[in-house]
Parts: sequence; C-alpha cells; structure tokens
Amino acid sequence: MKRKLTFLLALVCSALLHAQEVGVGEVQRVATREGVTLPIYTYWRNDALATVVLFSGGGGGYGQIGADGWPAWGNFLIRTGKHWATYPFNLVMVGRPSDGIDLALGGIRTGEKHAADNVALFKAIKSKSPLPIWLVGTSMGTISAAAAAIQDSENLVSGVVLTSSIASYRIDGAVPRQTLEKIRVPTLVFHHENDGCKFCQAYEARNIAEQLKNAPIRKTLIVSGGSGATGDVCGAFHHHGYVGMENEAVDLVAAWIIKPTE
Repeated sequence: MKRKLTFLLALVCSALLHAQEVGVGEVQRVATREGVTLPIYTYWRNDALATVVLFSGGGGGYGQIGADGWPAWGNFLIRTGKHWATYPFNLVMVGRPSDGIDLALGGIRTGEKHAADNVALFKAIKSKSPLPIWLVGTSMGTISAAAAAIQDSENLVSGVVLTSSIASYRIDGAVPRQTLEKIRVPTLVFHHENDGCKFCQAYEARNIAEQLKNAPIRKTLIVSGGSGATGDVCGAFHHHGYVGMENEAVDLVAAWIIKPTE
C-alpha cells in the first residue's frame, strides 16, 4: 500500500504542475548509417523534464499517422502516445530504418546496424534538447532498449524501462541473455502478472533485476488488472499489452521516471 501511495503522490504532483492540452507531434527523419534514414515521431514540450524514447515491439515502428495526427498503431507504447504526452516528457517514437533491417529478429536488435541507428538518434535528440534520455521498450522493444543502454559508450542514456520483457532464453537477444551488468543507469522492469506470452512470463521477468548489478537504482514492478483481453496472448490487446489498464500502466512508469526509487 505504501508503494502505491508513493506512486499516486508523484502522479498527482506531476499532473498539477505539468498538465497541458495535448497537441500534435511531427514526423522527422534522422540520418544514421550511410544512405539510411530513421523516421521518428516527435512531440516536444517546453517544460519537459526528460526525453522518453519509445521502442515498440514486433517488427518495430509506429505505424500510420491517424486522423488526429498521432500514430495509430495498436502497440501498447504507441497507442498510449497521447497519454504519455500529458506528462512532462519530450516523446520520440522510433520508426523502422529505411534499409528495412528486420527488427522482428532479436539478433538484429542487438546488432551493429541497429546500434548505429540508435547512437545517431540519441545524438540528434541531444542536439535538440540536453535533457536526460530515457529508453522505454515493450516486448521485442525491450531487446532494443537493453542493448542500447549496454552499448552506450558515450553516456547518452540516463535511464531504462523494460515493459513486457522478452525474458525467455529461447529468443536470440532476449533481455536476460544480454550483458545486463553493463547497464549503469536506473532501470525499471515492468510486467503484467498474467502476461500469457510464452516468451514473456512474469516469473522469468522477476529474475532480470538480479543481473542489473551495476544499475544505481533497479526495481521490478509486477502489476495486475485490466480487462477485455482478446486475440494473441503475445499481442497488443492482451495482458501482454496491458489492455484495459493502459493509462494506469503509463502512469506508474511515468511516475518512476520522474522519481526513480527502489
């Protein structure tokens, strides 16, 4: 109960101090590797405390832009974009690079090309805003977020959040298969107790934090709740994607980014 009250207090303070009407972001392109560009959907705030970079699952990207000017893809992190935007964060949704590398493969997400794209992206973000960069990944996106923090030789990344982590050792690049002891920034492992995806079981996600030996702050938060789960258990509209509790999930993660605690 004490933990929940702490989260709620942080949320209330944030909402009171930083609430604003959500506008519309824009699509930009970042030059990464030779002849390659990376599309990103960005939303910038004058009162931001950090820049949050969202790595979606599956094959990555943010999908098509909807009639409201926001990406319309159903992935958990993408469909909650507007709710993320109510917090004091700059938002960057990572698209698919122009050369079409297959981000549905874990080995690609931990590979040199994806790493080069991410470094170029982070440097482009820093040129726009000097604020701390936080990486938030979901499902296959957790492979990207973890790998980017591990490969961060220039200290561009200030924090990591792993939601619905790929925790099964059967998957190439799975989060626990990476050298997590190289992550030296605050890290949150966020997971749904009833995640039915065989590659993302809660009992395996609970073990991730043990490998984050050099993260100055590390926390595992296993949540429950939501309703209306449907379709593929590894899909966006099941517990794997926090269906029926999307905003609550974002609230908890956002509160932790604002004030990381063990």
